[in-house]
Amino acid sequence: MCAEIVNLRQFRKRQARSEKESQAEQNRITFGRTKTEKNLTQALNEKADKAHQAGHIEKPASDE
Repeated sequence: MCAEIVNLRQFRKRQARSEKESQAEQNRITFGRTKTEKNLTQALNEKADKAHQAGHIEKPASDE
């Protein structure tokens, strides 16, 4: 019955570093894109939106 002794201060620091690293990874994915990549994504989104709007059928307004 010998339990492993854990220093809580070190444990908290290790856990905080791990959380910061995961947040940094997420930020690299979200914000770490070049201007060209951002423009390409925006152009693709606009093209998809235009294609979606082109398929839209408007119903005539009835005056009843």
